[in-house]
Amino acid sequence: MSQSFWEAGDAGNVPRAPGEGTAREAGTLTVSADDFAALEERIVRTVELVQQARRARAAAEERAAKAETGLREQAPLVERLQTELDQMRAERVEVRERVEKLLRQLDALEL
Repeated sequence: MSQSFWEAGDAGNVPRAPGEGTAREAGTLTVSADDFAALEERIVRTVELVQQARRARAAAEERAAKAETGLREQAPLVERLQTELDQMRAERVEVRERVEKLLRQLDALEL
């Protein structure tokens, strides 16, 4: 049967770090094969998760850089379209004023 993660001679189930205790205890410090395999598996999974997170971050940074470049390239077009829209709104106001003036003149002729 497997004991605790760190077995320490006559210290019972009290875990000890390597190098603790007397010289006699240091020689009896052992790790079961199951515990070591489980630890190794956890380390491998952790490394894989870190690598996956780094790849995801690099991909996100690349997408953000492309989006920023796209926005910078679109900025002149947006400014030009905004200018055209402002001009069209000004023209609409002018046309509306001219139509209203013509309608008033027609109303004045009918009197």
